[in-house]
Amino acid sequence: MIRRRTTLLAASALLAAPALARAQGSASAGWRARFRELRLGISSAENERDAIARQQPFQDYVERTLGVKLRVFRATDYAGVVEAMRAGQIEFARIGPANYALARRVMGDRVVPFARDRDNQGETGYYSVAFVKADSPYRRIEDLRGKSFAFADPNSTSGFAFPAYFLRKAGFEPNSFFGRTGFSGSHEQSVIAVLNGTFDAGATFWSNESRGNIQRMVEKGMIPAGSTRIVWTSPQIPNSPWVMRADLPEDLKRDWAAAVFAMPERDPAAFAVAASGATGVAPTRHEDYLDVIAVVEENLQRRRQRS
Repeated sequence: MIRRRTTLLAASALLAAPALARAQGSASAGWRARFRELRLGISSAENERDAIARQQPFQDYVERTLGVKLRVFRATDYAGVVEAMRAGQIEFARIGPANYALARRVMGDRVVPFARDRDNQGETGYYSVAFVKADSPYRRIEDLRGKSFAFADPNSTSGFAFPAYFLRKAGFEPNSFFGRTGFSGSHEQSVIAVLNGTFDAGATFWSNESRGNIQRMVEKGMIPAGSTRIVWTSPQIPNSPWVMRADLPEDLKRDWAAAVFAMPERDPAAFAVAASGATGVAPTRHEDYLDVIAVVEENLQRRRQRS
C-alpha cells in the first residue's frame, strides 16, 4: 500500500552522520513503543483456511521487515473487516472496492487507501462476470430470464455491487429478470452452487484468462477445468485497495506502506502467493474509487426503497 539521494561532501556527511543516526533510531523506536504487534484484516473470496494460509508469506515478510508480530484476521463476512477497523481492532486491511465504499460510509476519511495490486499482466483493475455451467444451454445473459442467480455477498464488488448495477442499466433488473436471486456467502460458494445446480448462474471476479476466482478454484482442485462458461462481463473495476486507519502514527503508516511497496522486489515469491499471482503494487487514492462508491450508494438506495 504505498509510494516508493544526493551525494554530500565528505566533511558534511561526517558531521551529519551522528544526528542522522539519532533521528533514524528515534523514528525506528517510535511506533514500536506503542504497537508490540500489528493486525491485518482481510476480506477474501476464499474459504477461511485457504485465505489465512495465503497470507502467511506476507505475515512472515512483515515480521522480518518491521520487526514486530503481525496477526491476520478474516471476518466471517465482508462487513466484519470494516467493523473491526472502525472499532480499532485492526490497523490495516485488504478489502474489496465495495467494501471500501462501506468503510468510507461508516468511517469517513478515517480510513485511507494507499495501494492496489497489479495483476499478472500489469493491470490494476478486474471485472465481474456472470457464469453458468459449461454444459448448460445458456449462452447470453438474455437466456437467463426467469432463471436463478447467485450473488456472493452484499458488500462484494464483483459478487454483487457491479453485476446488480450494470445488469440493471442494461435492462436486466435482477429482482424481476431472474426468477430467484440469493447470496451464497462467498465467491467460491457461488461457483459450487452453480455447478451443483442450486443456481443456474452466478457472479464472481475475473481478471484475465489466467487469473480469477474460477481459475484459482481449478488450480486448487476444487472444480474441473472447463466446467463453467462466462455469459456477461462488467466494465472494469479498480483492484482491491490496501487501506489503513488515518489515526495511526505517521511513522507507522510510512513504514507499513514502504514495506508493502517493496515486497514485490524483496520477496517476489512470497508476494505472488499472498497476492494471488499479482506482480506488483501501484499507488492508489480515494478518488480512484468514486465510481465504485456511486454504484454502491445507488444499490443501497434501491434496497432501502424496497424494504
